[in-house]
Amino acid sequence: MPLAQRFTPRFSDGRVFAHDLGKVVCVGRNYAAHAAELGNEVPSEPLLFIKPATSVVPMDKPLPLSKRRGQYHYEAELALLIGKPLCEASEDEALDALAGMGLALDLTLRERQSKLKAKGQPWELAKAFDGSCPLSSFVALEGPRWRDGEGALHDVDFQALQYRFAIDGEQRQQADTRLMLFPVARLLSEISHSFTLLPGDVVLTGTPEGVGELNPDQALALALDAPDGSGELLRVETRTRGVA
Repeated sequence: MPLAQRFTPRFSDGRVFAHDLGKVVCVGRNYAAHAAELGNEVPSEPLLFIKPATSVVPMDKPLPLSKRRGQYHYEAELALLIGKPLCEASEDEALDALAGMGLALDLTLRERQSKLKAKGQPWELAKAFDGSCPLSSFVALEGPRWRDGEGALHDVDFQALQYRFAIDGEQRQQADTRLMLFPVARLLSEISHSFTLLPGDVVLTGTPEGVGELNPDQALALALDAPDGSGELLRVETRTRGVA
């Protein structure tokens, strides 16, 4: 496979974010039904891991799946773009630092992950490889607020968002953020007490139930609904392709 290319965060209106992409902080098992479907315990505190910037690729371009890596699984997630530094932040400070929200796939080499877990080893080889984080453009936020097409500013209830993921026209995942074990504000605050978040960092907030295998030559569609219920705020269509 070719060397990883630097990903530039962009907004859905075409604007380029002012900062380079940083790290991607991921949250595991943030939906109880997803933990159950994989036979995992429900965590009592956020389960965190990090993907490097080299793992990120544009979601709107064909996604390469390497045969040598084995079985890929998809995990669709709400992605949050950080716009201000956060260190030991309160929940209100954390929400105020948001610059955008979008969608991501946490691609996972499930067989390798299972072997690593059985040995008590870290997951990076199964979660942080090049191309493991397809990422969409971002709907611009001004802290916990967004502007509609007419320029009106609206509050975002991050515990009332919905998004969907489909393969070849068949819905595989449906997320309702009210079902998160750890709400967005708490997640961001708790993450900032372990890792300083900088402008350009991205937080993936966990995946709902319905994860499964991803194969070459499949059509993928992800959609995020508008917070005011007016329809789809963001939609991305792409395909997978097999590579050596």
